[in-house]
Amino acid sequence: MTRITDELPRVIGVPMNWAMVLMKFLVVFSGAMMALTFGLVVVVRYGFGGDLFAYEEWLLAISIVGFFAGAVLASERKLHINADILEVVFKSPRLIWWRGFAVLLIELLVTLFIVYACYASLADDFSFPRLRATPALRIPFVSWRIAIMIAFGFMAMFSAAYLYVHIRQGLGLPLKSDRQEDAPS
Repeated sequence: MTRITDELPRVIGVPMNWAMVLMKFLVVFSGAMMALTFGLVVVVRYGFGGDLFAYEEWLLAISIVGFFAGAVLASERKLHINADILEVVFKSPRLIWWRGFAVLLIELLVTLFIVYACYASLADDFSFPRLRATPALRIPFVSWRIAIMIAFGFMAMFSAAYLYVHIRQGLGLPLKSDRQEDAPS
């Protein structure tokens, strides 16, 4: 199975592949940091009778970034939970194509709206004289809100990519995977 980035023009697909490498790194890094932190909390609290100061605050930021990086990876692979039962009901190839088009278009529009809502939330945060922050370490709330907006931006980009490929298939235009299969060995 080819990846969606392989079906896009190279100038778009290659940067998207590099973004996926970054997302994989963020997921692994955040998972490792959470495991390490919880291990340190246990050792410091029960081994030394102390307390790891405000670990919840910086771990929250790391876990949100890791969670949304994982959501981008799921979006790239079309692994989000889907309740679309019309795929089973429709038998006509034309209806199947139009259903897919409608689903992808709605997905793109909803994701773009969420990106806009994230932007509005950030604009609201920057309208205050001082940024709202966590109580102990004073980590600004915008730090993870920016990460959430970027993640939804990537999800919208992948929705648009799937819609682009779906339209090309419907128009009968050859995809890169089709051309590679036709090439002689």
